[in-house]
Amino acid sequence: MSTDKFLHEKAYRGSNLVTELAKRTIVICGAGTLGGNLLENMIRQGFGMSSPPALKVIDFDRVEAHNLNPQPYAEADVGALKVAALKNRAFRVVGAQVEAIDKRLDADNAKKFFKGASLVIDTFDNSASRKLTQDWCRAMKIACLHVGLYEDYAEVVWDEKYKVPADPQGGDICDYPLARNISLLAVVVATEEILDFCLAKKPRRKNWAITLKDLKVQEKV
Repeated sequence: MSTDKFLHEKAYRGSNLVTELAKRTIVICGAGTLGGNLLENMIRQGFGMSSPPALKVIDFDRVEAHNLNPQPYAEADVGALKVAALKNRAFRVVGAQVEAIDKRLDADNAKKFFKGASLVIDTFDNSASRKLTQDWCRAMKIACLHVGLYEDYAEVVWDEKYKVPADPQGGDICDYPLARNISLLAVVVATEEILDFCLAKKPRRKNWAITLKDLKVQEKV
């Protein structure tokens, strides 16, 4: 019986998977429905196995009861900082090391938090934070992947083709019915792009649109 936690992923992506992923410092902006599920998906596929941590997550929010359905938190996490709960969960699940940054990303700290990053992933749910992330990644020449959703539509877009959308009308997008299902589809697509970026000799950097009603994943042009 194998004791390798990443036996199946290595069989699919190569025996040096964990070593190669550890070479990249990745910053996830946001620990909500998209960011929290994305981090969990990533650590189960070999990310976060370096010390000091090469996987970081930024969010100042705390877990609330309504987060338990769409986000990867447990009832015991209610009231805790989201990044702290994710850090603890990542270690319990596979022994992954995550740097938890419990701050609101702003113009005064973005340069500090993004310094040394190979990739920044924007999963914020508001235009101001998305624009801030975009501006600093462009200024610092850091690759940036934007992951967003609205009702039954999601997109995974590299910054070169990304236009920051206006904030949606009608409340928090994560409160819509089936928000978990569309977010998980987006997380899977985003994870594949991130893995390709980290492992491929010539990353494809494709952009994707995902719709829930027809279960369609198609390249954005």
